[in-house]
Amino acid sequence: MNTAIPIIITDPVYLPHKNLSRINVFLSSLLNDPRNLAFLYFIILVMLTTIPCGLLLFFPGIFHWWLAIPYFLYNVIFLMGPFILMQHNAAHKMLFKRKYKFLNNLIPWILGPFFGLTPETYFAHHIGMHHPENNLPPDLSSTMKCRRDSIIDFTKYFFRFFFFIIPELSAYLLHKKRKKIFRRMIIGEGIYILFIIFLLFVNWKASVTVFLIPLVFTRFMMMAGNWAQHAFIDAEAPDNCYRNSITCINSGYNKRCWNDGYHIGHHLYPWMHWTEMPGEFLNNFEKYKMEDALVFKKLDYFLIWLLLMTKSYTTLSNYYVELNPENPRSKEEVFNLLKERTKKLNL
Repeated sequence: MNTAIPIIITDPVYLPHKNLSRINVFLSSLLNDPRNLAFLYFIILVMLTTIPCGLLLFFPGIFHWWLAIPYFLYNVIFLMGPFILMQHNAAHKMLFKRKYKFLNNLIPWILGPFFGLTPETYFAHHIGMHHPENNLPPDLSSTMKCRRDSIIDFTKYFFRFFFFIIPELSAYLLHKKRKKIFRRMIIGEGIYILFIIFLLFVNWKASVTVFLIPLVFTRFMMMAGNWAQHAFIDAEAPDNCYRNSITCINSGYNKRCWNDGYHIGHHLYPWMHWTEMPGEFLNNFEKYKMEDALVFKKLDYFLIWLLLMTKSYTTLSNYYVELNPENPRSKEEVFNLLKERTKKLNL
């Protein structure tokens, strides 16, 4: 490590095991990248807890609201964040080897709906649209035209996404001639809607608890997350990943959610493995410093969103990471910089 770097990173990196157990050798043989073995264990955890408990609520005489509440809280507090970010990683690079490619449908088609993710839509939005457009105006989830510390603007942003993302994304994909992605999304949404309608007739209370409440909650959290990831935009370089995204380091969120805090690095290198993110930040530290990238410590995106909604710039400033200790910004300068970069942009 470059000793001139004034930061120590505590986020997870890959540490190879010298002696894997037989079960780990077998499980690793299924994967394109053995570094994703933790994903496979997480999938097993979901299949042993969330899936059977969710299905159990549909059985006659089983459902009670006092059971629905701990079921929902367990999934939200312990599993939802890691699951969504696991799907995020799997969307960028197939989890299972080609000869086991049918298993790649497990996350989006079988497990995803239990966490509010409709089949194929996440892939279509994130890979088919968001990354190619990089938060610029063609990006349907672009934050540029919003005042990023305005709860009114965020409310408009969320409701537009929630009610209009499918028709808008369909039009975008067809315009860009990404017809295969479009077909996959429409088939996934269609089957999901028919499935939910059927389940509502079977047991509407369980359907609302297991599928519909997570759908609303997850879409809200994803939009709050994207809002925070692209909240601080340099008006002079809105297409520059170093200046239209942020990085969060040394956060408990990174340990739970596969280093998702390294959003600048992710936009620079979308297929880079999650365990390589801290190394990329350290190896390119001088570039981050030169580009005046915004880095925060000990925060996650939802906390940043919450601090923006309450205009708590002083608190945000306290978690700002100074990349240039030779010429540090004052607290007032950091405060003003953060506030300046949340202004609405009209390009």
